[in-house]
Amino acid sequence: MAERRTVGQEAEELDFLQFNDLACETVGGKVIFATDEFFAPAKNLLKRDPPQFITSAFTQFGKWMDGWETRRKRSPGHDWCIIQLGVPGIVYGVDVNTSFFTGNHSPFFSIQAASLDQQPCFTLEGDRTGMAASGSQMAAVTELGSEVWPELVGMSPLQPGYSDCCHNYFKVNFSRRVTHLRVNMYPDGGISRLRVYGVGQRDWSSISTNQLVDLVALTNGGVCLGYSDAHFGHPRNMIGLGRAANMADGWETARRLDRPKILKADERGILQVPGWEWAIFRLGHPGHISSIEVDTNHFKGNFPDSCRIEACHLTPDEEAQCIGSRWSSGKWVVLLPPQKLRPHHIHHYGEAELRCWHPVSHVRIIMAPDGGISRLRMWGQPTKITVALTNERRVVSKL
Repeated sequence: MAERRTVGQEAEELDFLQFNDLACETVGGKVIFATDEFFAPAKNLLKRDPPQFITSAFTQFGKWMDGWETRRKRSPGHDWCIIQLGVPGIVYGVDVNTSFFTGNHSPFFSIQAASLDQQPCFTLEGDRTGMAASGSQMAAVTELGSEVWPELVGMSPLQPGYSDCCHNYFKVNFSRRVTHLRVNMYPDGGISRLRVYGVGQRDWSSISTNQLVDLVALTNGGVCLGYSDAHFGHPRNMIGLGRAANMADGWETARRLDRPKILKADERGILQVPGWEWAIFRLGHPGHISSIEVDTNHFKGNFPDSCRIEACHLTPDEEAQCIGSRWSSGKWVVLLPPQKLRPHHIHHYGEAELRCWHPVSHVRIIMAPDGGISRLRMWGQPTKITVALTNERRVVSKL
C-alpha cells in the first residue's frame, strides 16, 4: 500500500524520486490496454519529456491534451489501463502528474500490480485518439484478472493540474517484483504523466560469472543513491539505455562558484580546481570491473575537465550507514585515476588504466570542476554472493 506525499514536503522525504522510472517509454515501458482514449491516448502517460499545453491545439475530437484523457463517462464502471514496465523491478514510489488538467483531471485513482511470467499477447498500436477498447480487446484483457491484482496505491484523491499541486506523490511499500500495472481512474478524466520510481531486478542465476555485463545499467538493477548537484540533469540518466538523446538525457551540474578566477593546469593538462561534483551508484550485482566508458555525448561546451572513479564493497548495513551520513563515511578506493575528458566523446578505459581488482558493489564518479556526462558504463563480471543482494533489501537513501 502507499503513503500520500505532497509537493511541499522536504526533498529527503521523497527519497524514491532519485530512483529509475521503470515505466518510461525510453526504457521500453508501454500501455498495452486502455478502456477509453477519446481525447488523448494513454501512451502519453509514459513520455519522458514534461507535459506541455498548447492553447490553440485541437483535434477532431476536442481539445488536444498532452496526457491520457477519456470521455465523460455515461455508462457504469470506470476507466483504466494496463502498463507493461520497461524494466521489471521493485517499485518504491509513484508521481501521478495532472499538469494542465485543471477542470478535467481524474478526481481519484488507484494502482494495482502483478508479476507475470509471460507477456500478454496483445498491445496497442498507432494513434488511438478518439478510440475505446473493442469487445475483443476487453475479452483478451479479462484473461489477466487484473481487477484482483494487489494494490500498490489504494483509491486516493488527485489534485488538479495547477503548477503548485499537479504532482501527486505516493510512497509505495510493496516488496514483490512488478512487471505490469493497472492504473484506475475514478470514474474518468485526465492524467498527464505517470512516473514509476524503483529499482530494476534481473535474474542473475542465468548469468555466468565469466560473462561481461554492464553492472551499473538500470536494466541490470543499478541505481543512484546520492549526488552533490543535479541542477540541469539527474545522475540516474547516465545509466539509461543507449546513447543520450540530448543534454537533458544526461547528468549536468550547475557551474561551481568556487572556480579560480584564472585557471591553471598540471603537467597532464588537468585543471587544478578546489571543488568537484559527485554521484554514487549501487551496482545491480557486485562484480570485478574490467572496463569503463564515460560518454560526454552532446556536452560540447559544458563537458567536465576531468573525472575520476572510486569504488567500494558495502554490506546492506554499511550502505545504510553511508546514506545516513550523506556519504561522508565510506571505504572508497581509486578505481580509475583522474582522466582528462574531451567534448562529445566516448572515453574507454581498460585494465591498463584501472587500479582496483577486488569485487565492488558501489562506485562514485567525480567530475571536476563541473559540467555534464551523458552515459556511464561499468563492464565487469558478476561475482558469487552468499547473502541477499542489497537491491533486494528495502534500503532507501535520504539525500
